[in-house]
Amino acid sequence: MTMIEWFIFFLIIQVIHFFGTWKLYKKAGRKSWEAIVPIYNAIVLMKIIKRPTWWVILLFIPIINLLMFPVIWVETVRSFGKYKTIDSILAVATLGFYSYYLNYIEKVAYIEDRSLKSRTELGEWVSSIVFAIIAATLVHTYIMQPYTIPTSSLEKSLLIGDFLFVSKFHYGARAPMTTVAAPMVHDSLPFIGKKSYLQKPQLPYFRIPGFQNIKRNEIVVFSWPVDTVQRFFDTSNIHIKKPIDKKSNYVKRCVGIPGDSLEIRDGYIYINGDKTVLPDRAKTQYMHKVVTKGQQLSGATLKRYGVTEGRNFGEYYNLNLTDENAEKLKNNPLITSVTKQLTPSGTYNSRVFPHNEQYAWSDDNYGPIYIPKAGKTVALNSESLPFYKRIIEVYENNNLTVNGDEIFINGKLTTEYTFKQDYYWMMGDNRHNSEDARYWGYVPFDHVVGKPVFIWFSWDTNGEGIAEKIRWERVFTTVHGSGKPVSYLYYFIGALVLWFGYSTYRKRKREEG
Repeated sequence: MTMIEWFIFFLIIQVIHFFGTWKLYKKAGRKSWEAIVPIYNAIVLMKIIKRPTWWVILLFIPIINLLMFPVIWVETVRSFGKYKTIDSILAVATLGFYSYYLNYIEKVAYIEDRSLKSRTELGEWVSSIVFAIIAATLVHTYIMQPYTIPTSSLEKSLLIGDFLFVSKFHYGARAPMTTVAAPMVHDSLPFIGKKSYLQKPQLPYFRIPGFQNIKRNEIVVFSWPVDTVQRFFDTSNIHIKKPIDKKSNYVKRCVGIPGDSLEIRDGYIYINGDKTVLPDRAKTQYMHKVVTKGQQLSGATLKRYGVTEGRNFGEYYNLNLTDENAEKLKNNPLITSVTKQLTPSGTYNSRVFPHNEQYAWSDDNYGPIYIPKAGKTVALNSESLPFYKRIIEVYENNNLTVNGDEIFINGKLTTEYTFKQDYYWMMGDNRHNSEDARYWGYVPFDHVVGKPVFIWFSWDTNGEGIAEKIRWERVFTTVHGSGKPVSYLYYFIGALVLWFGYSTYRKRKREEG
């Protein structure tokens, strides 16, 4: 739905609300016209049901409002003496239309001094659970979201089994576009694996302003632009067209920002002609062919050189190594040779974006490629169209047709295109084991989820005991920054001890008083 369509829908809701409540407003001592004035009617309604005015804000926050509406419906009928469980069920089951029955048929009276405390213990529990869900959904959707690292694409910086907090407010929280979905789950329901949302209706894209732009070489969480799988790691080969906010979440390093020219030469990234210098915590890895003098490499030896991925082929190994560790390994007396496995320049790999034989590129030798910036105009022709075709058709919702050398956008012949939003180039540090932008192209800004800021827990599945499985040195560490990550776990524990000690002291003093 467009913004105009949503505005019309909003006005229709106001009319429905007016005809279903104007008599109830009068019975509560208000004027009937107050029931039709947008926003003001919600403020007045909060006074009628004896709830704080700031609740009105929650009614206009996408997804949160869907949780709040049933609460308002129930509170409204209770304000007119309908306390029975069946009344609450009817209020919710009829989507609020139960108020029409109270408004026109049943003679109800306004309860001026209504108690806000639930009359039953069950009601108290339900009320607490509902508001806990609302609060958790608000934090999860607009402030901070937990995330787990499922793959090794950012190995060394982020490990499989790291549990992150992803900030939604750094780049600006993206309001949900999917209006009907299970709260606090992503694209599938836990355990049963079924879809957790309805495709329609959809809200227009909207993002709350953030306080920083995405910086080059920052780690970013985003919605995978070409996602059509049922759920992450799904192998059923069933394809589903997903809304943007329900696509699988990926985490990569943003190596190119809008307006950059990006090129990869022998595995190294060049931005605007200069070789990229990554942050010191980033450890780029490449697959190396390691030939030994016939001996097997022990687990201790592999660990010494930071090897977490590799295979033994008998006469040689394929090991994932940083340049630094590859040089160290060459000096090991057990090793004959260490060779980085790079695809030569000029080799065409059909898996590589833009999947066009005009460009004999591979994952190791790629580009140069322009990263689109909002408001910039590029020439459109047979050479440039493969790069921008998906942007024009899918990400920016235009009708694109090609007739020979002629290109038509929305029925008009054109030789250029102006981008409507910014795009980014996301890659993994694990260069030979990362499904990233080299294979599916640009990431639109409307697909950006947030910035990982904190590792609150880390679990190594290869550890033997529980204590060994927990990577204690990574618990409570920051994602970005320079130097070796510092754990703030003991500071957190110390703060908790002080807080509980202070709380106990205050409680004791109050009891003595």
